[in-house]
Parts: sequence; C-alpha cells; structure tokens
Amino acid sequence: MTLQGSLTHERYCDQLLAEAERFRSHLRDADLSATVPTCPDWTLADLVRHVGGAHRWAGTIVATRSTEFVSLKSHVRQGPGGTDREALAVWFAEGAERTVAALREAGPDAEVWTWAPVQRSGFWARRMTHETLMHRADAAATTGAAFEVPQDVAADCLEEWLQLCALPVLAERRADRAAEVFGPGRSIHFHATDTPPELNAEWFVDLTGDPLTHRRTHEKATVALRGPLTDVLRVAYRRLPAGSDRVEVLGDRGLLDRWLNWATL
Repeated sequence: MTLQGSLTHERYCDQLLAEAERFRSHLRDADLSATVPTCPDWTLADLVRHVGGAHRWAGTIVATRSTEFVSLKSHVRQGPGGTDREALAVWFAEGAERTVAALREAGPDAEVWTWAPVQRSGFWARRMTHETLMHRADAAATTGAAFEVPQDVAADCLEEWLQLCALPVLAERRADRAAEVFGPGRSIHFHATDTPPELNAEWFVDLTGDPLTHRRTHEKATVALRGPLTDVLRVAYRRLPAGSDRVEVLGDRGLLDRWLNWATL
C-alpha cells in the first residue's frame, strides 16, 4: 500500500502554513458560537480547537520522534475555552507554526508513529495539510467565505483520500456496510472539468473487489461525478451535496451515495 504524495515535503509545509492562515482569516469578525453546517455537532470555536489540537498532536509526535501513539487527551490538544476570537486565533497560529517547524527539522523520512502503514514524518506533513484544507472548507461554509484551493493541492487531497479509503484499518471499521458498496460491475469515475490535461485530474475507482483500487484515467464507470475540481473534492469529503447544481452525476446515483456514506473519513 502506497501513500505517496505528489508534492514535496517543503511544499506541504508551506501549504500547511498557508491553509492555517486562510483558516484563521475566516475567523475575523465571525461568530464563533455559530454552528458549523457541515459538522453540525460543532460550533466554529469547536472547529478551531479541533484543527489546532490536531496540529499540536501531530507536531508533538514529530518533534519528539515518538514511535508510539500519543494520547489525544494529552495537554497538546487543549486550547483556550470560550469564544475569545483573538485568543483562539493566536493559539491556532502558534500551533501550526510549531508543527511546521517540527516537520521541517525532521524532514520527510524521520521514523515516527502514524495510524497508517507509512511510519514517517512525511505522512503528517501531507495529512495535516489536507486536514486543515478540508476543515477550512467547514469554516468557509460557516462564515460565507469563498473556498479556493490551488489545483495541484486539491488533486493531491483527493488522491490521498482515495489512498486512505483503501487502507485495511479504515475498511475494517466499515465492514458491515461493505456489501452495499463492493460488488461486480461497480465503479465510480471522478472527473474534474476545469483542470489542464497535465494534472490528470480524473480518477477511476474500482469497487469490484475488496479492498478498492483506483487509477488516474478517463474510463467509463457505473456512476460519474463531474464538475470543477474543488467542488468534486468537496462532494468526495461530503462538504457539498452530490445533488448540488455545481456538479453533475451521471449513472447510478445510489451507488455514489452509498460510497460517500461508506468512505467518510
């Protein structure tokens, strides 16, 4: 199982800082008690603490070169209580900066604990970049801000999502729903309609076996999801409904819906 990214370690570090800053910009003048529509159990303040805590957690693992799990309940995940916008924003920015500093010092190949087969610090650079990116989509949806992503970053985020969906550790958690998704003649095609050919922003997901496999290609499938890359990515992560007029679904919509329910990370 490969979890190879398409960006360099330094690019992930730069992008993680950029995503954190864009996320932080959504907090200006925002109501931090507002409910996040794409994560309705959270307020915007809860979302900030979740992402900032994830940064500190991953950063601690990398900085200490821990080869064992670090408790999610440790002090590294705690942020300021309440809805003090400035306190939360400062805490959030400091956590992202510390994590990137640890990642840059470690480089991509330091041996550290991860929840995936790849036990290297580069996993966390990529994972935290895309974790921050997709939760920035949540913050943008809450505040009404625009959500824009560099196309190479968005393509790598969707590629990582498919790689993670194929991991046994995640598939095992959803074994009771596998029969709804996997079977003969089942496949999905994700097709970005606004990207240059060299980005190869098309994915064919083969669901005829278990686990799934995927390849970057234009190929007829049981169901196809077409639209601008950022919108296809948001549908894949369930940040945008598949029925949105921003995308087009061709074929077996039911299979796509079942897949999206199964593949939620």
